[in-house]
Amino acid sequence: MKKLYTIVITLVLFVSSFTAFGQNDQQQVKQVLNAYKTGVESLKTTDLANLFMENSQVFESGGVEGTFNHYLDHHLGPELKAFKSFKFNDYSVDVIVDGDYAFATEAYTYRIELAKGERVIEKKGVATSVLKKVDGQWKIMKTHSSSRNK
Repeated sequence: MKKLYTIVITLVLFVSSFTAFGQNDQQQVKQVLNAYKTGVESLKTTDLANLFMENSQVFESGGVEGTFNHYLDHHLGPELKAFKSFKFNDYSVDVIVDGDYAFATEAYTYRIELAKGERVIEKKGVATSVLKKVDGQWKIMKTHSSSRNK
């Protein structure tokens, strides 16, 4: 009976530690995604590239944008310069971790105020991302976002 009790306790501890480990990875993935969201909201691109793998792939609303660095130089960077403000709202994220890979789905609304004029853009969006753990750090490998009018 003692042997059975020891086995059960060992299994409970093993499962508990594995679950805690997985939750830690989930939190780290959420931190990476939040850092990207916060960077976009700040309208600054400093350090955003550090969140992505060098050979990352970005897709936006059905378009192939290339690596994040290409997307940053030719799309996101120029866009952010034209904005007065960018604010995400109603944000939710779901993360599944499987080994060194994580799969995330984000849902949100956003509001953009353009720097020139009075134009405001309000949309509902969703993004799916694949992240990979590289040298202990989670990096965005692929991301696809799309939006529609609210």
